[in-house]
Amino acid sequence: MSINIVDFMAVFDDNYYCDSVDYRKGKPLSISQKCQYAVRATLELAKRYGRKPTSIGEIAACQAIPPRFLEVILNEMRQPGFVQSQRGIRGGYQLARPPGEITVGQVIRFVDGTLEPVKCITDKEGKSSCPLRPRCALMEVWTQAQQAVEQVYDSTTFESLVAREKELQRNEVDYCI
Repeated sequence: MSINIVDFMAVFDDNYYCDSVDYRKGKPLSISQKCQYAVRATLELAKRYGRKPTSIGEIAACQAIPPRFLEVILNEMRQPGFVQSQRGIRGGYQLARPPGEITVGQVIRFVDGTLEPVKCITDKEGKSSCPLRPRCALMEVWTQAQQAVEQVYDSTTFESLVAREKELQRNEVDYCI
C-alpha cells in the first residue's frame, strides 16, 4: 500500500497542531499570479529604462498580463518607489530607479510578503508559534530552503534579467527560409 505525502499530511493536520502549510491547498514557495505579473511588468519596464513612459497597454501586450489587473499592480508599485507614472497622452509608467538597483526579491516581498517555505518558521511578530519547534528536526531544512531561495531572488537584479533576455534572443535560431 502506498500513500502520498498530501494525504498523509492532511491526516496529520487534522489530528495534530501544525501551523505550517495546508498541504491540501497551499503550495510552499509558490509565487502568486499577481506577483508573477508584477515581476514581468518590472522586467518590461527595465527593458525600456531611460526611454519615454510605457503605456499599460504596451506592457500588458508584451507580457501577456490582463490590462485592468496590471493597472492595479502598477499603481500599488508606485508606493514603495519601484515605478513612477506620468499622466497625459504621452503618459505611462517607468522604473523609478535603475534596473540594477531593483531585485526580484524586493518585488516578490512587496507583493507576496515573506519567502518562507512554511509558516512555522516565524509568525507575524517574528516568533515561531509552532509547539514542535524546540525539537523539530525539519526547522533547519526549512530555514536552509528559505535562505537558498532568498539568495537567488535577492541576487537577481532586473538589469541582469534584461541582459539575460538579450543573450537568449541572440542565441535564438531562426528557422525561416
